[in-house]
Amino acid sequence: MKILKLVTIMLICAVQSFAQESAPNFDETLVPFYTLPDPLTCMDGSKVTTTEKWTNVRRAEILKLFSDNVYGVTPDGILPEVSYEVISEDRVALNGKAIRKEVLVKFDKRYPEFNMSILIYLPVCHKGSVPVFLAVNTLGNQEVSDDQGIIVTKKWVRNSEKYKITNNSATEASRGARSYRWPIESIIERGYGIATFYCGDIDRDDKDDYSQGIQKLFAREGQTKADANEWAAIGAWAWGLSRCLDYFETDSEIDPARVVVLGHSRTGKAALWAGAQDTRFAVVISNDSGCGGAAISRRCFGETVNLINSKFPHWFCGNFKKFNNKEDQLPVDQHMLIALIAPRPVYVASAEDDRWSDPKGEFLSAKHAGPVYSLFGLKGVGVQDMPKVSQPVFNQIGYHIRKGGHDILPYDWEYFMDFTDYHFYGKNSSISQKVGL
Repeated sequence: MKILKLVTIMLICAVQSFAQESAPNFDETLVPFYTLPDPLTCMDGSKVTTTEKWTNVRRAEILKLFSDNVYGVTPDGILPEVSYEVISEDRVALNGKAIRKEVLVKFDKRYPEFNMSILIYLPVCHKGSVPVFLAVNTLGNQEVSDDQGIIVTKKWVRNSEKYKITNNSATEASRGARSYRWPIESIIERGYGIATFYCGDIDRDDKDDYSQGIQKLFAREGQTKADANEWAAIGAWAWGLSRCLDYFETDSEIDPARVVVLGHSRTGKAALWAGAQDTRFAVVISNDSGCGGAAISRRCFGETVNLINSKFPHWFCGNFKKFNNKEDQLPVDQHMLIALIAPRPVYVASAEDDRWSDPKGEFLSAKHAGPVYSLFGLKGVGVQDMPKVSQPVFNQIGYHIRKGGHDILPYDWEYFMDFTDYHFYGKNSSISQKVGL
């Protein structure tokens, strides 16, 4: 019997190993046994029992572990020659409902090609400065609306028959290509602004073009590729999100203390990393961010560290590849990324059919970040079991799983705004009825 039991265990391990290395696993019974690193145990083995020790000791340790092993080290964001220029403006956009402006951020006179265009919509009917949702887009600012006033990006864009992009150039035909993902009028009507920039303004998401990204501004003379612990695309986009916040601090129409950083899929990974590093972001929201985002890496469910590093080797730092098929050796896991956002509110969203992003793993990250929020006297996600579909939970950590697949939909935005209302303005009767507060 002992021999049979041993053989059975060996077969299970072999199946797990094969599934992990050759194809994504979508079977919960094949999720390996794992133990998560404790966010409240310091590297010297001492326990974190106060917010002071978390803030002054453990938080810095975890940030460094993520920098060195996952996202790469982000250079100091301060550039001496940065400048801002409003390059287009319409004070009666969207039939008079919104103010639209585009701001060109120039980073360095030596490299004028490195600049970022921030597209901003603000509600016309507001007094003083307004809170703003900030997110990265992946086709160019013109993807968010068919508004003819938006400048079509002249930067390199990945070819897409679906979105009518050829010769790596966006055209008028790509206007509003993903407008369903950007319910601008609904956001404006709720009293929020919305801002975005094209990912290619910072890093064009091309594995073969290190020299085309913002990393060039910080590279050593003659450097042609990143060192093993240096930042890559996810880190660069996170850096760009913080540079938007720098601009917001100069714009009297925007409240920089109430900026919500948000992202979907790859840009959801960037939003989480930006929110973890930059405590100026008031709320952080991740939508279907999966592996390297909100999902627990050690579950090896859906997209794994090996799979993501193989397909997108330029997203994470070189050191991350050391953990291909060795997730259990990571010194961190994604619940610790969410914990870095404490005590600020964070929202994690999943989709039922998006098994690639591992909805259960995303929920578990939110749940296991809870002990750090408890240090601050705050309730984390507030439930032990994963909520049912279309039953969001709101606490200092929010979570929902909706029907459908890998996308960001008006349903998601509705609850993102409700969650933000809850934390910016307190409990609201309509929100209370939605989520049972």
